[in-house]
Amino acid sequence: MPSVPLWLNQSANSVGEMMRNGIAGVDHVIIGVRDLERARMGWTRLGFTLTPRGRHLGQGTANYCIMFARNYLELLGFVTRDDYAHRLEAFLARREGAMSVAFAPAGSAENAAAALAALGLHPSEPRALGRQLELPEGTVVPRFSLLTLPPEETPALDCFLCSHLTPELVRRPEWLAHPNGVTGLRSVHVLVEETASLLPAYDRLFGMHEVTTTDAVASVRAGPYRLLFSTPDDFATMHPGIHLDPDFPLPGIVALELAIARRDTTADYLTQWQIVYDEMPGGSLVIPAEEANGTVLFLTEA
Repeated sequence: MPSVPLWLNQSANSVGEMMRNGIAGVDHVIIGVRDLERARMGWTRLGFTLTPRGRHLGQGTANYCIMFARNYLELLGFVTRDDYAHRLEAFLARREGAMSVAFAPAGSAENAAAALAALGLHPSEPRALGRQLELPEGTVVPRFSLLTLPPEETPALDCFLCSHLTPELVRRPEWLAHPNGVTGLRSVHVLVEETASLLPAYDRLFGMHEVTTTDAVASVRAGPYRLLFSTPDDFATMHPGIHLDPDFPLPGIVALELAIARRDTTADYLTQWQIVYDEMPGGSLVIPAEEANGTVLFLTEA
């Protein structure tokens, strides 16, 4: 974990908004997968270093995480029948892919809940979560505190806040280096039927100056990250050549933008491992959804 809080590196306006709503940025993105071990092998082939498997206490779900210095991706799937994980079960009945965004609170989950309530929003009470992590030296139990907002207060986005109570257990130096050169998350792309109706809720949550719109996209800045909302047609116009499933269920996270250290190094890795990718006019490398459990990956030099 970085020794300096993430919000200290942001602009004065952004810091004000984070103090106002209690949100520092994006902590991680959950990617729902139907076969967890096959997903582990697939993302390893893509050049990511995965943590050992974690098993959620009292649930039938487990995960592998792809850790970066300030955020991560979580591959989430079932290992046994679970009568409680209805959201994941319903999601996987429709598709695989990026499913949820976990925001990082600027302080504790309790402080974030108080800040959100002060804005007139309706956060849940913080809920405890534990995960058994199977390390070579033995099993440890990272612990978290989660809270949610009602769907109408974060329209078109499945999300929650995740506070790490034991951060030293989930982020080790050997997990942060990835052969493909990816260094972290930059933005989340969400497909929606239309964007206009989303704006009041995100103006309220993040502040009007953090929400911008064009004819094609609504952009919401959460700390150093961007949430980008667009229709399928506008997404296709902005990213020609990227195949979208015509039956992609709306709303839904269609793509993630990840930062890479050096474009040539990443391209060489993908070519060496015969991973299909495209080169976009702006210089990004794009891994199609079929290679990444239903999620398009934009790889952009930082």
